Amino acid sequence: MRFESPQILWFLPVVLLALGLFFWWAERTRKKLLARFVEPRLLAQLTVGISPARRKIRIALILVAVALGVTALARPQRGFDLQEVQQHGLDIVVAVDTSKSMLATDIPPNRLARAKLAVQELMQKADTDRLGLVAFAGDAFLECPLTIDNTAFQQSLSVLDVNSIPQGGTALAAAVDMALTAFKEQAHHRVLVLFTDGEDNDAGALAAAKKAAAAGLKIFTIGIGTAAGDLIRVTNDSGQSDYVRDAQGNVVKSHLNESLLQQIAGAAGGFYLPLRGADTMTTLYERGLAPLPKSEGKEKLVRRYHEQFQWPLAGAILLLLAEMVLPERKREKKTRGSDRPLTSQRQGKPSPISRAAAVLAVGALLGCGGKVAASPADALREYQSGNYTNALAEYERLAAVGTNDLRLVFNAGAAAYRGTNFEAAVQAFTRVTAGPDLKLQQQAYYNLGNTQYRMGAAAKDLDALQQTWEAGIKSYERAVSLNTNDVDAAYNLMFTRKAVGQIQAFREAMRRARADADDAVRRRNYHRAVEIMEALMQNQVAAKQFEEFTKKLKDIDAIVTPPQP
Repeated sequence: MRFESPQILWFLPVVLLALGLFFWWAERTRKKLLARFVEPRLLAQLTVGISPARRKIRIALILVAVALGVTALARPQRGFDLQEVQQHGLDIVVAVDTSKSMLATDIPPNRLARAKLAVQELMQKADTDRLGLVAFAGDAFLECPLTIDNTAFQQSLSVLDVNSIPQGGTALAAAVDMALTAFKEQAHHRVLVLFTDGEDNDAGALAAAKKAAAAGLKIFTIGIGTAAGDLIRVTNDSGQSDYVRDAQGNVVKSHLNESLLQQIAGAAGGFYLPLRGADTMTTLYERGLAPLPKSEGKEKLVRRYHEQFQWPLAGAILLLLAEMVLPERKREKKTRGSDRPLTSQRQGKPSPISRAAAVLAVGALLGCGGKVAASPADALREYQSGNYTNALAEYERLAAVGTNDLRLVFNAGAAAYRGTNFEAAVQAFTRVTAGPDLKLQQQAYYNLGNTQYRMGAAAKDLDALQQTWEAGIKSYERAVSLNTNDVDAAYNLMFTRKAVGQIQAFREAMRRARADADDAVRRRNYHRAVEIMEALMQNQVAAKQFEEFTKKLKDIDAIVTPPQP
């Protein structure tokens, strides 16, 4: 196993540490906000069902997915094939100055690092050309022979540093002569690209360039550095940092010698470019190298590694999908002891009232059984077919005829409920609760509570919501008092009481938010007050209540803090 870009793996611990710190900070911030807007005694009730273990699992899934994603970016490879490759391009030798003057930082991060980045860019553009690499300082050495294997070339380039050539100084002539020896085929068009600051300790650079030109070599020079120059900072054997000094102990300042580099390039049929901006290599290739005639050649046994990045990438995608579908709330069973909805069907002794179950789904919070009375066949058929509006009309017609039969009124209420005509359902069930039949009265209170809960869930403001649910609590209490064995009514009573408790907790949160906004107004921090109220207005129930106050704050903030041009 190898990696095409192993340097990317160095970012892995940094990225994971940063994400871990972010999740830690986010959790602390979430707890502070909860403590700010919710009373501690109500916090457990509001967060019921949320699993801290599942939240940690989701965070772990994200961290592992990121780790796999970074691994995929590093391009893991296993095994390779040896291929015979047909070449159609130029023969280019890249010579990189590795003398200590290349440690100057007048071009960040330093001259040598910037030169290596430029060589990599040139390698990407010369994808059909053969590349060779020469390192030079006081002497020169062929680090990589001419090849179209970019992997081998890049590996040779990555290890270049100021210690690659033991002999100090800068010998441009040695670099030119070494480049000439790298060309084997005489028929190929040959190019030398010289990356250096131009400080030459020998006097034979220009003569070597003329000799190379006579041998058919074109030289393009790339200037690394600035004319103003910079001091050269190095680290000695004891680990201490100091500047390079001459024989007299004076600090040495390195300058870019553009004049010499222009002369060398001009003598060998090329041109000079300073390494500035992002388009230097593009200009070099398009203006200098691309117009040159290409040569045909054959190079055998080039390694083509088998990419394996798809496996960690697939793993990262699967983990992210798992994180998306894993809920933070526990999956709870639909039991009577849970806070989940009940879907029940009442069973008992036969009676004149039909006991067909009506599943009542209350805002995904409450589900209960409805009770429907026996009636003439056509009304019951409409009800069972789902035509609740027709069933309601038929039951109301029958009830008007048989004014003393509250069973028909009850069934009209059940049809109205199923047809979401809650006003009509409340009127019908309320009428039945005044009847003498206690069993029918208990069932009417039960269904009246269900209807009032549904009406509250559809309320447009918090006051109407709480008022309607509190009325539902009273209806459930009457149903339980009339039949203490009615477990459905008892459960719905408990559930609705808990829902009203949550409303009270939400009112406390709104009160705190409004107090914070008022405090910001007193401190004339109108923009902060607007931010607090806009966050509160995200809740549709609270939006209407504070709409006018928030609008005034925005108007004041627009005057006090005008938008920047």
